[in-house]
Amino acid sequence: MSETVSFGHEDVAPAEKTARVGGVFTSVAASYDLMNDAMSGGMHRLWKDRFVRRVKPREGEQILDMAGGTGDIAFRMAASGAAITVADINPAMLEVGIERAAKRGIDGLVWTEANAETLAFPDRFFDAYTIAFGIRNVTDIAAALREAHRVLRRGGRFFCLEFSTTQWPGFKDAYALYSRKAVPQLGTLLAGDSDSYRYLIESIERFPDMPAFEGMIRDAGFINTRVESLLGGLVAIHSGWKI
Repeated sequence: MSETVSFGHEDVAPAEKTARVGGVFTSVAASYDLMNDAMSGGMHRLWKDRFVRRVKPREGEQILDMAGGTGDIAFRMAASGAAITVADINPAMLEVGIERAAKRGIDGLVWTEANAETLAFPDRFFDAYTIAFGIRNVTDIAAALREAHRVLRRGGRFFCLEFSTTQWPGFKDAYALYSRKAVPQLGTLLAGDSDSYRYLIESIERFPDMPAFEGMIRDAGFINTRVESLLGGLVAIHSGWKI
């Protein structure tokens, strides 16, 4: 990993990014759904539904939902009968997820605090690994992808849902204006926190484009990688297989 990494539009030391990202998600944990609504116009709910349909969770499978603290993806997979472990580096996010699960009457999920770059799970343990809107906040993305590959069984599948950069003319400029101007203001109104929302937008702008990120997934050892572009690339579903 390089001596500096991106934190929004800043370049900072890796340890500083980890700490500062932790602060962002501690700040926004209680308003996480509102945050995603603000950043996507509410469409994140449809994207997550589509994402889980691509994962195709099955009864009896072991699935790791990384950076899934508030439970959005795990709740959608719970009815499948798969054994789902929800992992997140941020305990505040996990607390929100556990509380939400209790309110929904969803039990049987395993909740654990974990760093995507250094997982404690054994080799070849999971049938599927999911991460939604979390990979861009990881300090060492390449290390996290290698860990995803390590903990998957042979034939295991990797799925990542993440913001990217839309290429649709007109919409690209309109969304850029909305995200840079309106989203931080919404952060102030909804959570009293514009800086965290500004970072989240900047982190999207600094994230590798779809071909570059697909290359990183291949470099981690995955084969048959695929990118499904949504809204011209505003969001992408990345996938790959371990053999």
